[in-house]
Amino acid sequence: MAAGRSYELVPRDVPPVDTRFRRIATKLPVPESVPILESLRRCEPQSMEGQPPVVWDHADGCQVYDKYGNMWLDFSSGVLVANAGHGRKEIADAVVAQAQHGLLTHYCFPGEPRMELAKRLVELAPPSLDKAFILTTGSEAVECTIKLSRAHGLAVGGPDKRVTVSFMGSFHGRTLAAQLAGGIPALKEWIGPLDPAFVQVPFPDGFRCENTSFDLFAQTLQEMAIRPEHVCGVLTETFQGGCASFLPVEYMKRLRAWCDEHDVVLTCDEVQAGFGRTGKLWGFEHYGIVPDLMPLGKGISSSLPISAVVGKASLLNQFPPGSMTSTHTGNPICAAAAVANIDLILKEKLIDHAATVGEILQGRLREIKDRFSNAIGWVDGKGMVAALQCVVPGTKDPDPDLAWDIVRRCVESGLLFFSPVGKGGGAVKVCPPLCTPVEAIREGCQVISESIASALAARAKA
Repeated sequence: MAAGRSYELVPRDVPPVDTRFRRIATKLPVPESVPILESLRRCEPQSMEGQPPVVWDHADGCQVYDKYGNMWLDFSSGVLVANAGHGRKEIADAVVAQAQHGLLTHYCFPGEPRMELAKRLVELAPPSLDKAFILTTGSEAVECTIKLSRAHGLAVGGPDKRVTVSFMGSFHGRTLAAQLAGGIPALKEWIGPLDPAFVQVPFPDGFRCENTSFDLFAQTLQEMAIRPEHVCGVLTETFQGGCASFLPVEYMKRLRAWCDEHDVVLTCDEVQAGFGRTGKLWGFEHYGIVPDLMPLGKGISSSLPISAVVGKASLLNQFPPGSMTSTHTGNPICAAAAVANIDLILKEKLIDHAATVGEILQGRLREIKDRFSNAIGWVDGKGMVAALQCVVPGTKDPDPDLAWDIVRRCVESGLLFFSPVGKGGGAVKVCPPLCTPVEAIREGCQVISESIASALAARAKA
């Protein structure tokens, strides 16, 4: 997200909107909602102020409602959570049934809901990934994979095999090790001297890093005086979250081979990519490889906080009984929500829908990029995730002011986004729920195009 920015809480007149998927009938922010927003700002840390001032009341499918008569077409999925859609009755019914059953928590004691989820995840994963550890958040899952990689490195190579290699521009969460592994310098300024066991190499997106050869990976490590025997793990987002960019397939295949050659744990962070988001169940399927570990989260339940690490038994069994646990591991209510969500995604063939409708989404966004090529420097993505990278004309430098203005104008037109992300806060992330109908995709893309045009026109007049 564009750090340090928050939205004004002064209601402003905006044009009314009334379509099948969008309705704006008030000033924004809604005057009656301002006391709620102000109370939140008084009670919460200022880091929570960064999202558009829309006070959610309820949500259904691909739409979000406030209590004042407004309805947004949601292109955020609640930050890539609501894969199956918002407010799905099947998920709510599973949550209610488990709550009424009378089991709300059970720590690490055995329980059927956790068993059902762990079993389901192992069955859906490639055969070599045969253990599942249920956790609470994506950051916690990433932290676990770093710990498992470190433990493996110590076992096979001694104390010098402890370096985690990740990628510039990556985001893996906001807990300490996840943030150290992340590749966004601005998010690490407060940490002080960085741990030399965390290093980043360029992410070969073909835009800001034009060299997409795997040779760049080895060359960068060599320049940092890091030998393969120093590396315990390589951690990559399946697609880079801020810009929705994928590694080149050949690059990923060579990375898999390099990790095999040097006994390095390869982790594909699927917290955003998993459960159909990219048009495949697991995002790494686009590469034709299988990682050793994959942290999961967000779309795992389309609702409640739960995550997991799925991986090889040889890695997940490194710690003896009682020494790798979590207080809310497989919380029965969250586990029930996750199982119901997975059933929905598979039963309704939402992965196929994401692939098919995603082709239309990606095509429309490329058309937008071509129309505004001086302001939109790059579009990347697959399935139901993409990003429009706003740039200063004639350069590849991010233009966070334009991205911010586009998001604001879209929200005022009834199209909901979270605030800009990516390098310099210059990327508008597009990630509708997988159930979003094609008509809504087309309408949303039209709103994006109109918002860019009006933002650029306003800038030209200034």
